[in-house]
Amino acid sequence: MAEKMNVESFNLDHTKVKAPYVRLVGVTEGSSGDKVYKYDIRFKQPNKEHMEMSGLHSIEHLMAENIRNHMDNVLDIGPMGCQTGFYLSIINNDNYDEVLDALDKTLQDVLAAGEVPACNEVQCGWAANHSLEGAKEIAREMLGKRTEWHEVF
Repeated sequence: MAEKMNVESFNLDHTKVKAPYVRLVGVTEGSSGDKVYKYDIRFKQPNKEHMEMSGLHSIEHLMAENIRNHMDNVLDIGPMGCQTGFYLSIINNDNYDEVLDALDKTLQDVLAAGEVPACNEVQCGWAANHSLEGAKEIAREMLGKRTEWHEVF
């Protein structure tokens, strides 16, 4: 990588990270003093494996709906285009351990789910592309490596 890029993840050497992990990507402070904390929640090893789209889509719905039950100030959780993880943005909460705990509880919710929320044509833009079992498989794998989440390299 020769020159510094504007996008933080473009400056990350993806050949050096060891998934799964949860890392703080950056902090943005607003003009009123609010701080947005952005996390890289990496489920799969970059350029070696990825989440299948139907399972990724379903775990996205499940995490987006459930993480807010375990952590205040969640702004958004959304998938990476490379299908290896998610970005989580929260406001005014810099407690890394609380993020890990909320993620753990959210993935437990995925395992207990009987259906994918908002899995219909009214609430979802690609309702036919879901897999609850795929989401559960992704969650089981991530939870099985819980002790490794803090190790990025």
